[in-house]
Parts: sequence; structure tokens; C-alpha cells
Amino acid sequence: MNNRRSFIVGIKSTKLSLREKNFLKIYKPWGVILFTRNIKNINQTSKLTSSIKKIFNDKNYPILIDQEGGRVNRLKNLISFDNLTSEFFGNKYIKNRKEFIFYYKLFVDKISYLLKSIGVNINTVPVLDLRFVGASNIIGDRSFSRNPKVVSKIGDYCINYFKENGIGTVIKHIPGHGLARVDSHHFTPTINKDRKFLIKNDFATFKNKKTFFAMTAHVIFNKIDKTNTVTHSKKMIKIIRNKIGFKNILISDDLSMKSLKGTLKDNTIKTFNSGCNLALHCNGNLKEMEIIAKNSPLINNFITKKTSQFYKILS
Repeated sequence: MNNRRSFIVGIKSTKLSLREKNFLKIYKPWGVILFTRNIKNINQTSKLTSSIKKIFNDKNYPILIDQEGGRVNRLKNLISFDNLTSEFFGNKYIKNRKEFIFYYKLFVDKISYLLKSIGVNINTVPVLDLRFVGASNIIGDRSFSRNPKVVSKIGDYCINYFKENGIGTVIKHIPGHGLARVDSHHFTPTINKDRKFLIKNDFATFKNKKTFFAMTAHVIFNKIDKTNTVTHSKKMIKIIRNKIGFKNILISDDLSMKSLKGTLKDNTIKTFNSGCNLALHCNGNLKEMEIIAKNSPLINNFITKKTSQFYKILS
């Protein structure tokens, strides 16, 4: 594991190209993330993930996916989860706790079964962002609730249920994307709330979460760091580590998103300088992937230790 580099990449299609195979062999990313473009059916996707794991001679090699349900449904070629949004489960939790537990466990079990069938071992859930009136719809029904206690509690259920099924989770978008008025895929959101409000609300949902991974928000918290998005902010990473108390592997959101200004090389370097552990790149563009790879350090003892701990939950 020690010769791997501190980044995660996406790939272009339903099987590895020769260039992608060579890329993985040469640059050795920590993990690979799958999207709908990579998934045609269970058999094909299982062959794809097996071919990736074979390169690294590692049956536990980290393969991630963004499978939230609702509109973020990377498994849509296999099954429909369109109506099963986080908002749906949040409302269910508020109205009838027993019914919520029954249906949510069923939902997580179904996703877990499919993920294991296709060789995926990390799901980038739960979304722990709060829902706010007037905010961008990029979070919207991907949020469980506007109530921090509800979001936090469902987050615990999500993490624990997936863990019981041998699937890792990634809390996101730490320390909160809910107040953003624009979509960070296209613009840089700026949040003007003060620290006291944020600690009671947005930051609160991420506290005490027993997961190995978290993903940063590409947003600027104006009252704390006017210049940098969370991904590039030493001040914000310090809050994530010390105030929120997240002590495990911190992954950037996708570095190809337009929220980040500057070159891809600079954005990669700044990601590690701020205190993130892994850089994420999703679009499968090999030229961009090479820039990320060449500017990502080898994984350190901290990442090796935490990854080994994560491997122990895989069954």
C-alpha cells in the first residue's frame, strides 16, 4: 500500500482502456470512483472492478461511488431509487421513527447488496448538509432535514447500517454546504453566517461521526476565511479537525469543479497544503488525471493506518 499516491480518480467508460491501465500501474492512486457512465449491468461492472483490484493485487482496494438515492443515483441502470430521497427519509423519521428504521434499513441493505455485487466498498454518503430556504437546489432534497439533530441522527443510522454490511461511508460536505446560494460545480459559493451560528447549525451535524472518511465543501465561509474554499483553507481544516473533531481521512470534493479558481496543478498542491489527505478527481480526463497524480504525494503513515483500519470492516 505504501507506494500508492494520495488521490482518487474516475475512469471514462465501462471497462479500462489500455491507457487507463497504464495510468493506474504507473501512478497508483489510493482509490477509484465510479459513476453511471461506468455501470451498464452487474456482470460488466463486477469485471471492471475486478480488473482494477487485480492491478493492485488487493481485494480490498478502495472503489467508491456516489449512491445517495433520489437524483444522485449512479446505479440507475440497475435499479430505480428516484423517489427515495434523503428528504423522504427525513420526513419519515420525523413522522414515525419505527417506520423510518424499517424502511431505511431496507434501503441501505438493498444498496449494500448491489454495491457488493459490483465490487464497490465505499459509498460517499451520508449528506449531512442542512436544508435552508433560499439556498441553491444543489443540496435541496439531498438533505435529510433543516433540523441539525434530525440530520445528525439519520447520519448515524446511515454510517452504522452500511458499516454492518461491510461498506465504508464518507460524510459530506464537511463542514456544511447547505447555506450555499449557488452550485459549487459551476460557481464559488460564499457563506456569510458567523461562527456562532455555524457551530450550532451546519457544523453540528458532522460532530462525533464514526466514519473513516469525510469530503470537503468547495465553499467559502466569509467570516472565517475570506479567500479560500474549505478545501484550500488551513483555518477551516483546523475547525474540522479540532472543533468538529473529525480525525480520520479527509477527501477533497472533485478538483475539476468550477468553484475552485486557478490551475489544476495549483489546486492540487493547495488541497494538500491546507491539510486534506486525499485529492478527488472525477471526470476521467487522462491529461487532467496526470496533473493530479504528479502533484499528489505518496500516502503517508496516517493514511496507511486509517486505510488498514477501514479494511477491517470489509467482510
